[in-house]
Formats: sequence, structure tokens, C-alpha cells
Amino acid sequence: MVVIEVNFDGLVGPTHNYAGLSIGNLASANNAGAVSAPRLAALQGVAKMRRLLALGFRQGLFLPHVRPNIDWLRALGFVGSDAEVLASAWNADRALVANAFSASAMWTANAGTVSPAPDTADGLCHISVANLSTMPHRASECGQTERQLRLAFGDARFFRIHSPVPAAFGDEGAANFMRIVPQAGGSGVEIFVYGEGHVGGFPSRQSRTASEAVARRHGLDPARTLMVRQSDAAIAAGAFHNDVVAVANGHVLFTHEHAFADPRAFYSDLRRLVPDVVILAVPADRVSLKSAIGSYLFNSQLVTAPDGTMTLVLPAEAREDAAVWTWLTEQVADGGPIRRLEVVDVRESMRNGGGPACLRLRVQVGEDALASIDPRFLLDDTICTRIEDVVAREWPEAIGFDDLGDPRLWERCTRARATLTRALGFGPDEV
Repeated sequence: MVVIEVNFDGLVGPTHNYAGLSIGNLASANNAGAVSAPRLAALQGVAKMRRLLALGFRQGLFLPHVRPNIDWLRALGFVGSDAEVLASAWNADRALVANAFSASAMWTANAGTVSPAPDTADGLCHISVANLSTMPHRASECGQTERQLRLAFGDARFFRIHSPVPAAFGDEGAANFMRIVPQAGGSGVEIFVYGEGHVGGFPSRQSRTASEAVARRHGLDPARTLMVRQSDAAIAAGAFHNDVVAVANGHVLFTHEHAFADPRAFYSDLRRLVPDVVILAVPADRVSLKSAIGSYLFNSQLVTAPDGTMTLVLPAEAREDAAVWTWLTEQVADGGPIRRLEVVDVRESMRNGGGPACLRLRVQVGEDALASIDPRFLLDDTICTRIEDVVAREWPEAIGFDDLGDPRLWERCTRARATLTRALGFGPDEV
């Protein structure tokens, strides 16, 4: 079966703001209280999608969630009309309103975990919705995420969508998941990366129990499934997800030297299962964990172009770090597996704690399965222009923390999302 990869990006929503809600995410914490630029952030995201389309990649889109999340506030006991609920919540606890405004669903790497059909017992592509239970502002996302996934991948001949695992076991989706495939193709080795306890005051967001549950539900071969512990050093340095310190594509694992608790055992298992694997480990004496995390070197999209060339889609911050950029250009010059560096500007989303890889969920499918995906979730240049037009008209230019209490902002953000969904052909209650 020919496997085609589609990257589904999350569009940055109109409520994008810097409330600093994500514990352990250093960029989010460092920019807390700053004034955000939702319109610019969304346009930067669309520009990245356009660039990938121009390079020959397949590109999809997930929609911003309904925000402010008034239903969530009602579940916390606030009553009355929408405006009354928001006003009373703002007066009672501004942090709750900040959670209800979060646009973090744009990080679609956390939407779920995807196991392609070649890896599963029943030959279907399985997708498990992530529960995101560690952080309050993210824990409310899974219902709307599941609705979009079931709509986009609704053909039961090719896909099976699973509801989240119980919230007692933290699961943050593909941000803690990698897949390595032999160069000849076929079934892959699926790698689930988990943490344990609190490290340096930061929570480990992916539990081993949740990862094992997802693997069982997807019908993965235990002999080709690896459970790998993230290193405490990486978590303490700010690697709140594995994709901040490691990324895989095809037969290549691109990782920091200190990403995993026991790299020697992990690499040995990987080489046994995929003898032609290439492990490109960046040594700490060339690029420190601090530089890797600050530049989001590994939170890049490592992708294979139609001509077989492996490309690393990097945030501009990676080029601005001398140690990172020197190491990367040396690797390309020396004929390593990464043959092209593509720099994109997603600075507004980076300031909230996520780079190019956080913004996408990769879904690998056969040609028939691709044809069955709801076309409203797939992009071309015309659709990108339509999205840009809506964003330019409707998205706020700037949001400060105190603006979250302004009824005019509530109304504007609600109207902006509704305008977008209509423009893309979705009914008012579909998504």
C-alpha cells in the first residue's frame, strides 16, 4: 500500500492570548501577560501551510474551538446568559476566564495519537483522542476535538476513532509519539514516550498507562511497540512534550543526546527492529538542552518531499541560535539524512510555547482512505486565501490580559469563528 502523509494544522483561533497557563512550558510562562497578536499568529500559520503545499506536501486543517468556552464556565456553577456567565466569572476568578479563552487547541499535535493502517491488527487507521487532563485549559478540548476527528475521518472502512482514555491517566497525543519505518516500507515501530512524577517542579504529562492503553486499543503488535521514558533532565529543562527534544520521520530519528532516560537501551531496541534506522543524535557539547528547547530545534516538521528528499521545517528561532544553525548546516553539507532546511516564521505561536511540529497532526493513509476524508478539512491555495480573508477581517489584532473581561471581545471572537466555519462550508452545529 502506498502511504500518503497529510499534515493537519490547527488554525490559531481569534482568542489567542498570553495568559501563561501551561506549567512547564517555558515560552508560555515567559510571555505571560504580554499582548498577543491573534490575526498575525493565524496568518503566520496559514503562510506555513501554504509553504508546505508549495513544496508538494499534503495539507489539512483543524478548526479553532468554540471560545470563550462558556459551557465549561457553566459547569463550574456560573449561570445566566452567555454575557452574564462571562461577567460573573471575570468578577469571581479571572484565571477561570483565561482558561475559557485559551486557543491552545491550535496545537493539534496534542489532538490525538494516530496509528496508520500498516501497523494495526485490523488494517484500519486508528486515532485516539487525547484527554489532555494535566492542564485545566486543555482538559476541556477533547470533546470538540473528537467531534472534528469523527467528522473528518468518518468513513468506517478506513478509520476508527477512539474516545479519550480515562482522565486519571494523562495522555497528550502525538506530541509524545513517534513512528520509525524501514526504508522498504511496511509496518512501522510505534514509539510512545512517557514521563514519571514531577520533575523540577514540572509535571510529566504523558503516563505510561495511557500510552499502553492506546497501543492496545489500536491493535498494535507488542513486538513492534516501544515504551520509552523521557529523561528527567529534558523535562526539568522545559521539554514538556517529547516533540520538544525529538522527532522521527521514515527511517530517521532526530533527537537530542539527553532526550531519553536510557538512550542506549532505546537505540538498541530500535536498531534490532529497524536495522536500517538512522539515529541522528545531537550531542550536548554542540547544542545544549537549553538551546535546543529555546530554539525549538526538534519541534520542527521532519518530512519527506515527493522527490524523496528529507526536509526539516524549522522556526526562525533556530536560525537565530548560532550553535543550532551551525550544527544543522554542517549536517546538510556533510550529506546527512536531512537534505533541506526550510525556515518559517511562526513567532506568535512560538511565544505561546509551540513551534511547527506542535501545530500539526500527521495522518498517514492509503489513496482510498485519503479520498474518503471530508474535503472541507483539506487545503489548497484557494482555501488558504479564503481563510486569510476571514482572518484579516474578523480576527482581533491584539489581546491583552485585561481585554479578556471585555464583552466586545467575547462577541467579536464568537462572530469570527462562525464566519470562518461558514466560509469553509460547515454548518453551525457541525463543529
